[in-house]
Amino acid sequence: MKKVLLYAAFVGPALLFFLTIQIAPFLMGVYYSFTSWNGVSSSIEWVGFDNYVKIFTSDEKFLNSFWFTTRFMLAAVVISNLIGFCFALLLNGPLKSKNVLRTVFFIPNVIGGLLLGFIWQFIFIKGFSSLGNMTGLSFFNQPWLGDEVTAFWGIVIVFAWQISGYMMVIYIAALQGMDRSLIEAAKIDGASPLQMLTNIIIPLILPAFTICFFLTISMAFKIFDLNISLTGGGPFNSTESVAINIYDEAFQNNRYGLGTAKSILFFIVVALFTTFQVMMTKKKEVES
Repeated sequence: MKKVLLYAAFVGPALLFFLTIQIAPFLMGVYYSFTSWNGVSSSIEWVGFDNYVKIFTSDEKFLNSFWFTTRFMLAAVVISNLIGFCFALLLNGPLKSKNVLRTVFFIPNVIGGLLLGFIWQFIFIKGFSSLGNMTGLSFFNQPWLGDEVTAFWGIVIVFAWQISGYMMVIYIAALQGMDRSLIEAAKIDGASPLQMLTNIIIPLILPAFTICFFLTISMAFKIFDLNISLTGGGPFNSTESVAINIYDEAFQNNRYGLGTAKSILFFIVVALFTTFQVMMTKKKEVES
């Protein structure tokens, strides 16, 4: 009984908050997804699977936002992890200014998404335009937030710029935890830097890749504040993420039941993606 009370004293408050803030709202959301509640009135009408049928049969806007979010996730995950890993390799070496550079690269991650979006909106519209006029390069003179293709890559650029420093910290921690004797032995045996990278370094830090892929996949899927401050889903809803679509459905159109149905589907897809990714990378860790 003494041990039970001791465990309850430490775990109880955290468990209570988790159940109250996470589990209870989730279960309520599952219930509301089967209703036509508008989020305001006291009357709640049960409609069964009508909301889910409507999503797959007549809600083309939601399906388009899902397609955009999936494409964005794939591009953002690859670019963010590639940049973060390259930064980690660079700053794990004997650079005198590596501590300063680590701080500089990590700073964008601590800036709020809304503020970051408005800053980069100014850069894309005013800064790039000025650079284009000075240099004459067509790259800077593109309608970065006014065209479907360039707006997509604009959001990817800002997301990668924000999150790469965070990934860099995780990769640096993994690199510093490696057994350096393996690297020294490979050098003595005449292994090239590329051979050491592909055959020794990457296999040894695969757990870091598992974590970074999981984080970037979930963050990219759930992008909201950066998206809404940069493009607001435009032009013509071509860069509208799933999170913005769900927000508009529930709180702008007052269709809370339909909005929660979309959020449940979104949760299932993100859970499947992240679970599959973790299983695959964990399998590689075991093999290595």
